[in-house]
Amino acid sequence: MNERQIKIFVAVIEEYTKTGLPVGSSVLVDKYNFDVSAATLRSDMAKLENEGLLYQPHTSAGRVPTDLGYRYFVEDIMPERELSKKEQQMMQKELLQLRAQNSRLTRTTAKLLSTLSGYVAISGVPHNNDFSKCGLRSLLSDVDADNMDEICALAESLDYIDEKCDDLMAELSDGETKIFIGEENPISKTQNYSMIVSQYEQDGEKGIVALIGPKNMEYEKNKSLIDQVKKTLGGISVIIMILGNISY
Repeated sequence: MNERQIKIFVAVIEEYTKTGLPVGSSVLVDKYNFDVSAATLRSDMAKLENEGLLYQPHTSAGRVPTDLGYRYFVEDIMPERELSKKEQQMMQKELLQLRAQNSRLTRTTAKLLSTLSGYVAISGVPHNNDFSKCGLRSLLSDVDADNMDEICALAESLDYIDEKCDDLMAELSDGETKIFIGEENPISKTQNYSMIVSQYEQDGEKGIVALIGPKNMEYEKNKSLIDQVKKTLGGISVIIMILGNISY
């Protein structure tokens, strides 16, 4: 790909993330300030399609990213992002407040992640067979007849997450945050949903945190959420211990 084709590819991903609709050359001309004609953009998009990064759902439609395209994006193009200090402090405060209301840290974590992302969140400690899930309702709010079967398959797989966790843990290296796109997902072979997952360690035990959402999710934002939750969980027990030892 040349530089312009990379910019076109990134623009297609950005627009598809926002709208969920196939992206045509006219949209790129109107919204992304390319200084070439629509015909040139169509030619470049056709080349990206030939390379397997985009596809055209219908003859007269625009184009959307393929699984291979998303894989290329998250591995080779997507920048790393860290939450701001203010966002980090807010997350830590929210976790501590929720923890004060609920003794199960897995439930607290899943609830916070789901609230911040708008997607399904999973938090669990496999050794203790302690798993919590939040946010399935958010996916159900966007369901239609075309993906009802996938939603049902996803919901069923979440019911048996404890049985699938060994397979999931085997896919992860220590400290790694991994993105599974579409059918790569090891717990549910759904075509239209992706998962971002990582391990964390607390009090000597390993746990997992994960987000599952539509394939056109904001990968950069959601990966940063997972990474920050993982860091916060690694230190939260120390904070709780300190607070617990304070005399009033």
